[in-house]
Amino acid sequence: VQLVESGGGLVQAGGSLRLSCTFSGVTFDDYTIGWFRQAPGKEREGISCISTIDGMRAYEDSVRGRFTIFNNDAKDTVYLQMDDLKPEDTAVYYCAADWAPGFNLWAPFESSSYTDWGQGTQVTVSS
Repeated sequence: VQLVESGGGLVQAGGSLRLSCTFSGVTFDDYTIGWFRQAPGKEREGISCISTIDGMRAYEDSVRGRFTIFNNDAKDTVYLQMDDLKPEDTAVYYCAADWAPGFNLWAPFESSSYTDWGQGTQVTVSS
């Protein structure tokens, strides 16, 4: 399964962007799609994820209240709505899929659980 991100770009602080993660060829409906990001010189971090079967969501503390993850009715696209963007949100954003059933409540951003990754999309927030 190929995951493709889109929607990145350059935005001023306080602005908004919506990232999309599209995928196809999935024949089951219980999996988790996560969004991760990696800023220059920093480790990759998980920021949000959603269970496609029941809509359970998780957010990393620095984005909670500003970012919203959701999927479309067809469940072939997961979005990350990013509001009130800050310069520290500048990073390459990746979506990834954890195909195991169930939502990992205890470690939703355990990257080793995510087996398929997109190529990434750059988000740059200017001050």
